[in-house]
Amino acid sequence: MTDAPTDTTVGALRAAGNRSLGVKEEIRANLLRRIAAGQPSLPGIVGFDDTVIPEVERALLAGHDFVLLGERGQGKTRLIRTLVGLLDEWTPVLSGSELNEHPLAPISAWGLRQVSELGDDAPVTWLHRDARYGEKLATPDTSVGDLIGDVDPIKVAQGRTLGDPETIHFGLIPRTNRGIFSINELPDLAERIQVALLNVLEERDIQVRGYRLRLPLDLLLVASANPEDYTNRGRIITPLKDRFGSEVRTHYPLELDDEIALVSQEAMLFWADGLELARPLIPDHIVEIVARYARLVRESQHVDRRSGVSARFAIAAVETMAASAVRRAAMTGENRAVARVCDLPSALPAARGKVEFADASGEDEGERELEILAHLLRRATAETFRNRLAGVDLSGLQDHFAEGQTVDSGELVAGAALLAQFGAVPGLAELLTALGVTESQDLPDQAAAAVEFALEGLYLTRRLGKDVDGPRTLYGG
Repeated sequence: MTDAPTDTTVGALRAAGNRSLGVKEEIRANLLRRIAAGQPSLPGIVGFDDTVIPEVERALLAGHDFVLLGERGQGKTRLIRTLVGLLDEWTPVLSGSELNEHPLAPISAWGLRQVSELGDDAPVTWLHRDARYGEKLATPDTSVGDLIGDVDPIKVAQGRTLGDPETIHFGLIPRTNRGIFSINELPDLAERIQVALLNVLEERDIQVRGYRLRLPLDLLLVASANPEDYTNRGRIITPLKDRFGSEVRTHYPLELDDEIALVSQEAMLFWADGLELARPLIPDHIVEIVARYARLVRESQHVDRRSGVSARFAIAAVETMAASAVRRAAMTGENRAVARVCDLPSALPAARGKVEFADASGEDEGERELEILAHLLRRATAETFRNRLAGVDLSGLQDHFAEGQTVDSGELVAGAALLAQFGAVPGLAELLTALGVTESQDLPDQAAAAVEFALEGLYLTRRLGKDVDGPRTLYGG
């Protein structure tokens, strides 16, 4: 963050050549600069480069308020919050203004009086762009007062008349003047409350009870919504829908690489470096398994597709596996917590709560749902095995079991203990190379994760036996 400019009065601001620029013009100018420089307009948004982002860019360049429509967990809120980066880093406001008024273009009775009485000496403060964003989750109990404003009884009790516009306590939308305001889950907003937004979107003013009040608000209004045919909780009223300039449809990642990148970017953000226990390591092949798993669940005929399968499904799965690896490291004394295939089942209970099944009914439904999720997880593991290790010679591993030997693994078996059962692992270097494992101080733990992944793949392709007894897994011929 850079330091705020030093101009502290209206006179200094005017002398510096500052001018009042509408928020949509400000966003348009900054967006065009990014596009011309070849920079990402919405950094951190994954999988929307050729679909959603161009539509959002066109809406912003057109000066449109817009609605993001899509199933849960498609990054709608994340995208909206990223728009803040298109605002100027600092903007001047009249000191003490509730409406973030520009010192050269006040809009309220209070602001006009300040400039009239103090002239060029009217004080100015600088507002960072992060403070120019407002957000409201639409809930059935949201009121017009919350969004627009209401009469402040305390100000009336101080002796002001009810006709005085300064007796109004402004709501969230006016207080985000000269910024971006987001309404999440707009259909959940009662229809009579949605009516209060009509003037905000078209006439750019607000109405509070019977006051004769006209405030030319300057803001970008963005809303998110789930498809109405799924939620059945409400709808966006037709006049309000008509006033939004654009409607942008979001989607889940179309490509597997985008799914993997999204999970890698968002998972385990709560793990901070510098703790006593090092940040757990999630090998690339584990992230790929989880990404494929999310896509298989999303495409399953047993899952309600109107509900969708959120990106949080895969993110939570990786985080749960990381926790399982940390637990094992704490119990066994491993130097570094590394997620392994044996940690995959730990993600199932968390995953079940994030999936709505299409035919959920009956007393045994919970057990059946877990069986479906477990089956899809095995499929994802097998697909990743074929993708990663299809051309790798694993005969050395298989030969280890030729004389009836077994390998004891599981969520409580340390990586070193797993490798010790093999001695020298034939073909280990080729296996590690195929999985992208490079030389590092964590190589033994990563090697154990790679070997266990290969064993699981051999089992899923019917080249090796496996027996599971609680936390214990026994691989054998």
